[in-house]
Amino acid sequence: MPELPEVETTRRGLQPHLVGSMVRGLEVRQASLRQPVDPQLDPLLRRRRIQALGRRGKYLLLHFTHGCLLSHLGMSGSWRLLAQAREPRRHDHLDLLLSRGRVLRYHDPRRFGLLLWAGSDWQQHALLRHLGPEPLEDGFDGSRLHRRAQGRRAAVKTFLMDRRTVVGVGNIYASEALHLAGIHPARAAGRISLARYQRLATAVRSVLEEALQAGGTTLRDFTAEAGQPGYFGRQLRVYGREGQPCPRCAGLIRRSVLGQRSSFYCASCQK
Repeated sequence: MPELPEVETTRRGLQPHLVGSMVRGLEVRQASLRQPVDPQLDPLLRRRRIQALGRRGKYLLLHFTHGCLLSHLGMSGSWRLLAQAREPRRHDHLDLLLSRGRVLRYHDPRRFGLLLWAGSDWQQHALLRHLGPEPLEDGFDGSRLHRRAQGRRAAVKTFLMDRRTVVGVGNIYASEALHLAGIHPARAAGRISLARYQRLATAVRSVLEEALQAGGTTLRDFTAEAGQPGYFGRQLRVYGREGQPCPRCAGLIRRSVLGQRSSFYCASCQK
């Protein structure tokens, strides 16, 4: 599933091509995504110019003067910019028709993505208004994590992946950050000290910035239809490495299940 670095990489790849473009229309071949695509989107967007391309958590935001179009990539979605219209492939569900004949095409084999009109007061949209701080911006630090964790019995990994705590820290990056901070993923969130939460906040930033840097150097072509989603080769320390030696202490990496998600950790150096 695309996580915050993948979504941000997508935004950065598409931004210079989209900002300032005029929308000629929306062509929908398959409206049955996670929520049905509203047929009123076409008249809402037609002859409107894209002012900015933003991101909130894992949501891409196409800003217009009269409101905001919200996109989520779901489990398998991707956007590609084509210089001109081409015969759609299987799972090419949407085309945003742009100026100069270009096409922004949405591909999603599992159809779990979203395309919704969020209006002018988009910050208060139901999908956005309860989101926590962005992990790479001001407002996210160890003190905030520590305050929010008080009295929580839930595992710290589950707590960290709660989008009300902080946005965009999915399963892979939560495992990686907890390893970097030396915190066991099953430890109760309310039983972790302020100092350790400060290390964890620093680790979250470090892991996400590392992923973004990797994405910047191995970015797939967002203007080629044949491209795959902009996932980049991650230098993962623990995720998916069950039974292999820990890169820090050489203890064996183990796997457990927390909140129905696989968690990878080193029992020797994560306490």
